[in-house]
Amino acid sequence: MSTASALPLAIELIRCASVTPADGGSLAVAEAALARLGFICHRLTFSDAGTADVANLYARLGEGGRNFCFAGHTDVVPVGDTRAWTVDPFGAEVRDGVLYGRGACDMKGAIACFIAAAERFLATRGGRFKGSISLLLTGDEEGPAVNGTVKVLGWLKERRERLDAALVGEPTAVAQVGDMIKIGRRGSLSGRLTVRGTQGHSAYPQLADNPLPRLVRTLARMADTQLDDGTAEFQPSTLALTTIDVDNPATNVIPAKGSAAFNIRFNDRHTGASLERWLKTICAEHAGDHDLDIRVSGEAFLTRRGALSDLLSEAVARATGRNAELSTTGGTSDARFIKDHCPVAELGLVGQSMHKIDERVSVRDLETLTAVYGAVLDAYFPA
Repeated sequence: MSTASALPLAIELIRCASVTPADGGSLAVAEAALARLGFICHRLTFSDAGTADVANLYARLGEGGRNFCFAGHTDVVPVGDTRAWTVDPFGAEVRDGVLYGRGACDMKGAIACFIAAAERFLATRGGRFKGSISLLLTGDEEGPAVNGTVKVLGWLKERRERLDAALVGEPTAVAQVGDMIKIGRRGSLSGRLTVRGTQGHSAYPQLADNPLPRLVRTLARMADTQLDDGTAEFQPSTLALTTIDVDNPATNVIPAKGSAAFNIRFNDRHTGASLERWLKTICAEHAGDHDLDIRVSGEAFLTRRGALSDLLSEAVARATGRNAELSTTGGTSDARFIKDHCPVAELGLVGQSMHKIDERVSVRDLETLTAVYGAVLDAYFPA
């Protein structure tokens, strides 16, 4: 039986400086590890106007049966002020049983855990099982998410290659590995409202058209609206104002325009389209001459409690003895694309240090998550 450890691979992955959209060699590291296990690997680079080219990897072991896909990303966010780190952000240093480095928990550590779990699973089964295991790894999750998972999924559809279930390795745990499984996510809508007027002297407001009162009234109407009370699976939807910009350094000048940005995180009682209609109605009533730009980066979705959530919960209990909470909290992930192709859930490491200075994961947690993923594979592919 293999005793494959996730730690060496996690170290190798972290040492690749793969800040979006750079790959830094990270996909080559994953590809080499998977090829050694017999996976057929496809390197896929996609392009789109106004965005950087992005490298992706799809690897599959097995040609038939049910296809269980592990999805993740090798790209990471910028390290910030390197002087604030106590270690080299890409040094992957282990101190007192803790692995430090950008991407340790989000989510190179989880990728290493799944590959180690797959190696153990194959060793236990003698390389024989009924079905297919695949990995979809992108370098475009922390960025625009244009040339990554969504295009790999399109490529798979063109090949008529089906995913039957997917597990995304985002850091879902709150305090202990396995304490939370994400079975859905809220949608995200970002908007920018620009209200126009006529510039003038502040001593003669009757000769100008000040856009700021109209901008403030419109924003107040948006922010004061309770979008919903939440649902049994989702917390209430929220609207947050993120910036108000006038760019007017003079105190005696009424500006010609003012703008503001906002973000809505919404549950499945809404869609991006329904919220856009609501916003346009408010702006038409209060903003006057205006422009409203809206971008929906993901719709709310829910994987109903059932076969996949039961399997994951049982795997967590088997490996850790914990009862996982099924949750829809947090931001967005590439699960928002995968849900259109197959049932999907998220299960990964503790996320307390993700995107922070001194991002880290305990070596013990890497071993625990490897055991959880192994239990998932055992349950999905019964002997």
